[in-house]
Amino acid sequence: MTFLIFAFAQPYLPSGNKKLIMGDNAVSIFIDNSFSMDAVNKNGTLLDEAKKRALEIAGAYNYSDQFQLLTNDFQGRHQRLVSKEEFSEMLHEVKISPGVKTLKEITSRQFDLLNGDKYRNKNAYIISDFQKSVFGSGDVTNDTSVNVMLIPIVAQQRNNAYIDSCWFSEPVQQLDKVQQLNVRIKNKSDTKIENNPVKLYINGQQKAIAGFHVEANDQVTIQLSFVLRETGLQHGKIEISDYPVTFDDQFFFSFCIARQIAVLSINSSESTAFTNESPYLNSLFGKDSLFVFKNVPEDKLDYSVLSAYQLIVLNGLTSISSGLSQELKKFIGSGGTVLVFPGKKMEYSSYSNFFISLKSDYYENLDTADTKADRINYENIIFSDVFDEKNSRNKSAGIDLPVVHKHYKISKNIRSNGEYLLKLLNGDVLMSRFNFEKGKIYLSGVPLDAEFSNFPKHALFVPILYKIALYSKPIQKLFYTIGRDEVIETSNTNIKEDEVFHIKNVNGNFDIIPEHKVTESGTDLFIHGQITEAGNYNLLEKNEPLAALAFNYDRKESDLSCYTSDELNGQVESKGWSNFKIISTEAKSLTQTVIELNQGKKLWKLCVILALIFLGTEIALLRYLK
Repeated sequence: MTFLIFAFAQPYLPSGNKKLIMGDNAVSIFIDNSFSMDAVNKNGTLLDEAKKRALEIAGAYNYSDQFQLLTNDFQGRHQRLVSKEEFSEMLHEVKISPGVKTLKEITSRQFDLLNGDKYRNKNAYIISDFQKSVFGSGDVTNDTSVNVMLIPIVAQQRNNAYIDSCWFSEPVQQLDKVQQLNVRIKNKSDTKIENNPVKLYINGQQKAIAGFHVEANDQVTIQLSFVLRETGLQHGKIEISDYPVTFDDQFFFSFCIARQIAVLSINSSESTAFTNESPYLNSLFGKDSLFVFKNVPEDKLDYSVLSAYQLIVLNGLTSISSGLSQELKKFIGSGGTVLVFPGKKMEYSSYSNFFISLKSDYYENLDTADTKADRINYENIIFSDVFDEKNSRNKSAGIDLPVVHKHYKISKNIRSNGEYLLKLLNGDVLMSRFNFEKGKIYLSGVPLDAEFSNFPKHALFVPILYKIALYSKPIQKLFYTIGRDEVIETSNTNIKEDEVFHIKNVNGNFDIIPEHKVTESGTDLFIHGQITEAGNYNLLEKNEPLAALAFNYDRKESDLSCYTSDELNGQVESKGWSNFKIISTEAKSLTQTVIELNQGKKLWKLCVILALIFLGTEIALLRYLK
């Protein structure tokens, strides 16, 4: 009779210190649908198993309970609670996605929804492989009113080789010149990879192929060499073969081979000036088809056209007006390059005000002592490929360097970020370079006049100015990462209010209109997650291509090392998350496990069995014992 009464009382053993609260439940279930969940185990892909586990979790709740389905996509239709039947329908639509979300982002989204609802029982489930590269970063803002269950899904193998990144050895790519592309490949596995091919494609044509070897859990950088015969936008792709994880076996990049470089020389308009137009600049830039060269007197300069040039030369100006100073500062800040050859006569204050605003060194005074150049900064990119050999002491032994009769001394400000190109015997700088925001400024210690030096007639003059002009074009990013919402910067500032940009893939079957914002230095474009497929794209305005873009999947997913259940337990205990619990999928039915977690271990069946046992014992005693 005692156990029969207990059975009707429905006793239970609570799960841990959790109290049973009567009422409906609000349940949020996150399914990791990132690329790593495309790996396999004995039950199929990890995503298929995760979806199966989600259905088992839903089976532990009543039809009156409400559910949220959450994935790495963070879709708007997933930001609400739905019925059990609608949850099952939405679950079947979940597919592999390039999105990657951290534990902090996931729990924050779950807590926000569950706390905004009237339900008393709030439970959150996270079904994932728990990659260390994703879930190991960022601290969680915990909410103890929500019970969080972590359900790890384990793959059979965790081996993967992938292309991590690429970059050129030279900042600017030139026509008919050998280009060196560096490719970094990582091997996240316990086995060595040998003789695996890597292929390079430019505009759909294979340009290079090489084999690579990489030790277990190591990385290697290889160089691919190729030559381009056409100018304009270039779309590149690097490819390796590594099964079964293949999403990171291709890496896309884009760049541009300049058709022409626009150079503007702003010359002194004073009648007493030693020259208006420089014959040296005219010979160098005016007779080369690579350059579009223009001379203009300073008093006839149209400030609105400065943004159309990549390099501006200040040739022999006595002073720099405040208006010109402001426009040049804006020009340099947006990625332009300015080369300064001072005037034969100089107003030091106007020059110094301009240079100080750029946080660079400035001209101090005139030194009339005869000297000569003594040192070349071979490490500067300007001198790459100029000399066959470098002197070990960085001295130009055996090289005839420019002779200087008089020069302007350039200050030595320790706070500036400048570096010298040429130095004189007395330690003064003959030519130096400074960076300001996105652009560069070059200072010459002498004008373009034989009275000061023979530099304009020297053999170094041509390669130095040629390289300065060549590297004056702003460096465009080779690639962007999907999901990071990076800002794409362009130098276009002439777009009208009713005009829009388009981003199309090279196949022409994908087209979006990105948000754009016009700034002083150009136009910023915002993707807002509209691009979800890795590949090469074109940026267009009025159907005219402005730039080549490339997007790649986030390489966080490529490192397949994951937390084990024991490691997750250690993380939870170390952070003191009392409302977090790890559930193993290898034990009994997940539905039964969830029921026991939420409702405790019910004992009424045991009480009925004991009541029947005692009743049978009593009948036996009455029957056989008189």
